[in-house]
Amino acid sequence: MCRWIAYSGTPVLLSQVLFQPRHSLIDQSLHSRMGVETTNGDGFGVGWYTRNADTPAVLRDVGPAWNNRNLLEVAHHVRSGLFFAHIRASTGTAVQQTNSHPFRRGRWMWMHNGAIRGFHRLRRDLTLAVDPALYPDIEGSTDSELMFFLALTSGLTEDPPGAVARMAGLVERVGHAHDIPDPLQMTVALSDGDRVWAFRYSSEGRSRSLYFSTEVNALRSLHPDAAFLRDISDETRLVVSEPLGDLPGAWNEVPESSYGIVQPGPDALHSFRPVA
Repeated sequence: MCRWIAYSGTPVLLSQVLFQPRHSLIDQSLHSRMGVETTNGDGFGVGWYTRNADTPAVLRDVGPAWNNRNLLEVAHHVRSGLFFAHIRASTGTAVQQTNSHPFRRGRWMWMHNGAIRGFHRLRRDLTLAVDPALYPDIEGSTDSELMFFLALTSGLTEDPPGAVARMAGLVERVGHAHDIPDPLQMTVALSDGDRVWAFRYSSEGRSRSLYFSTEVNALRSLHPDAAFLRDISDETRLVVSEPLGDLPGAWNEVPESSYGIVQPGPDALHSFRPVA
């Protein structure tokens, strides 16, 4: 499957999150501890928001993240207060640039770890459920991108949690109609440039790993000597497929069948249930 990071908070160089931590996303591309595969080398992508742009910038490639010079160059020169990064382990679709995450439409970005079970059998029915006005913008062949466009069809830009719930319900209904057990496995991150939503759900109730960072002011109390905590705001938060280090008290598991919102002011955590 895949590994990903969503960062929101004080603008930082991408390299500070992608390369510097002890168990950074780049380290996870070779030595994942909690993924289905140890190695995630079937492409990568980063997407970041800047103050004056109407859409996020996206850099995607088909090779592994650990030796990509363009990623290294960009990460050491681009600073952002909200960005996504994803390393891919294909579940059967082609390794090509259009299949690397994150996916983008307008202000929105989407990335996913997981799979639609039996996707080759369900793909036609699910594709026909996409709004015909949106369909021409599907570029790749992954279940992840199709899930994004199904959520867009279901009203993502007006009601992100409701749209993802309706997308999940559709995937499960179509899967069950084709006698596919436990059709959906997903940890999803999406953003509009102001907020980040993160979802953890699977039909079988044993979802892929997902963690969020402890509030910065609490971490400062726990670790007053940690220099990097002095330079970031109380609003800074990370959502990750697996922890980036072993700092005690820094990471919290996202509960099964739930979603969180990282936003200005208090963040929120809610239960998640697909809508039939």
